[in-house]
Amino acid sequence: MSTPTVPALPDIPPGLAVPPVRDPQHLLQQTLAGWDPGQDLWVFGYASLIWNPEVEHSERRLARVLGYHRALKMWSRINRGSPLSPGLVFALMSGGSCKGVVLRVPRARAREELNRLWQREMPTGVYDPKWLNCQTVEGPVQALGFTLSRHSPNFTGVLDQQQLVEILREARGRYGTTLDYVLRTDTCLREHGIRDRAVAEVLALARAHRLLP
Repeated sequence: MSTPTVPALPDIPPGLAVPPVRDPQHLLQQTLAGWDPGQDLWVFGYASLIWNPEVEHSERRLARVLGYHRALKMWSRINRGSPLSPGLVFALMSGGSCKGVVLRVPRARAREELNRLWQREMPTGVYDPKWLNCQTVEGPVQALGFTLSRHSPNFTGVLDQQQLVEILREARGRYGTTLDYVLRTDTCLREHGIRDRAVAEVLALARAHRLLP
């Protein structure tokens, strides 16, 4: 049985957070420098931010981003896995394009909601927050997206099928399994009329190995 190669981290007692990769507050200040506080805040969701945004928003639109794609290539050591048996979550990686949803947060609540979003997405500073040019039917918007660098310790690199199957079979974190997460994302994307071939391939692999009906 092949075991995924995971970057070494300090031993982490159960229940404790993974140590920060970078200072989240410094990254927040850098991000705020690119936002006009006189404007509403837009956030781009490509996975759980679509089906569980946890931010108050007044509008959502289907959107497409060029230059990034959705990929199941991010280690999850708490939410969908554990430090000893990491799971996976989707990341927004450079290259290609990605269909998702943009959420509009009224400027009166933008800073408060951004702080909440930061606590959720950036406790370890692992993402590279970027202002993305998003195309919508109603016109372009600039939205905050949480991207992942291939130099990040949370980037998986290339996983072979056997490794991926073992993760889908075994990985479980505080919010459930990696497989449940992929299923939930697939369902939500389909409800929005979005078809993602890479997501479908992961689920086809799970069915081929009898992890799903």
